[in-house]
Amino acid sequence: MMDIKLQQLRYFSLVAEKGGFRAASDTANRSQAALSTAVKELEKILGQALFESGHKAKLTPYGEVCLPMVNQFLSLYQALDTDLRAAAKGQLGQLKIASVPSVAAKLMPQLLVRFSEQYPQVQVSLVDDNALGVEKRLLAGEVDLALGNCSHRDEQHIQFIPLFSDPIGLVCQRQHPLAIKTEGVHWQQISRHNFISNGTSRLLAATPAAMLTEQAKYRVENITSLVSMLELNLGVTTLPKLAFPTDNSQLQWVPLLTPAIERQIGIFSSLDRHLSPQASAFLQLCLAEFGSIDN
Repeated sequence: MMDIKLQQLRYFSLVAEKGGFRAASDTANRSQAALSTAVKELEKILGQALFESGHKAKLTPYGEVCLPMVNQFLSLYQALDTDLRAAAKGQLGQLKIASVPSVAAKLMPQLLVRFSEQYPQVQVSLVDDNALGVEKRLLAGEVDLALGNCSHRDEQHIQFIPLFSDPIGLVCQRQHPLAIKTEGVHWQQISRHNFISNGTSRLLAATPAAMLTEQAKYRVENITSLVSMLELNLGVTTLPKLAFPTDNSQLQWVPLLTPAIERQIGIFSSLDRHLSPQASAFLQLCLAEFGSIDN
């Protein structure tokens, strides 16, 4: 059996719509002979005439049955073609992102606004986790991309593209003696006060300031609890600048001068699977927004 060709269906529908082969040929920018041949081939395949022999623009009863079905198919085909091309450009589908809390709270809203303006039909899911957690989610295939720092990177399975540097500083009450050191503090000055270790304190490792965490009076992982303890002046801590709650009027962030420490914030993708078009589009948006630190 011969297969029906898409072009044959299009020409049949067009002739019926335009009321004749001449008008249809003008619209299709093809000769009447080409359209007539295509329709005749379709009739041969179907085994029934579609147009009356004495009136080439008049549908036969069989043609009247076929026309709405053909038009429905062509409409579905056009929708499929449009959707497939849109999906290839990242304009459809889902995007799942994991991010460390500071990036999720401070930077992701603006990024998602820009992304949604360009790709309004893409559904976005955002989950925040600690630095190790976002990488685990990426490796497990739970998310398409992850944003965080590279301290736990699995180089065999994860590609890390750095975006910007985030300096580490002291966080204390505004009335604390160290809060006036707006130009910056040294770790020895911090060591004279009760230190509260937190999840980002691992960034102090392999530096002289590591003794701050080793001798910490308190160890807290939850940022809400950490802020409450700082507000009560139970001690001081260190945080990346991006993680500092800028809306808190009781606390002060002071640069750490020695050792000068920065965490590299970037975007992670899996080396074991292809990025979806929408994930690739978001990655390019991040690069355009922040630029690679290698540039």
